[in-house]
Amino acid sequence: MRIALYPGRFDPVTNGHLDIVERAASIFDKLIVAVYSVQEGAALFTTEERVSMFARAVKPMPNVSVLSFDGLVVDMARENNALFLVRGIRAVTGFESEFDMALMNKKMAPEIESVYLMASIEHLFVSASRIREVARLGFNVESLVPSHVWTALQEKFPSLTSARTMGGLT
Repeated sequence: MRIALYPGRFDPVTNGHLDIVERAASIFDKLIVAVYSVQEGAALFTTEERVSMFARAVKPMPNVSVLSFDGLVVDMARENNALFLVRGIRAVTGFESEFDMALMNKKMAPEIESVYLMASIEHLFVSASRIREVARLGFNVESLVPSHVWTALQEKFPSLTSARTMGGLT
């Protein structure tokens, strides 16, 4: 069985993340979304909220599960018998850090392969950090995140309930 791990903070999960999950789920027999646990206050959403939001988003995908973890990604992969780490790449700027990370992971766990999926063109500019930033400033990101994440963002940022669309995005 080909098991892969897709690690990240996912604060919050975006449609770009879901695109990577859908494509990875079609390649691997089992895909585990591994939500990195951070200290309280270090993320917009708690670890439990992020796990719950991602789990809800992937509920229709039977071969995808969502777990939280802390520590090394390679340890999480080994604990779950995953021989592949899935990562998404949006732009050249992300390649350098991903390359360094892949080399370190390979040093720590030579049996685990890193697999990179290029972001779909419609998600090239979408990142969780950018979503948090523009939502905090009142921009409507409804078309960039699952509907339940949009609702959660509106709860965090009440000004979003009256946010207008800009630049063709809703």
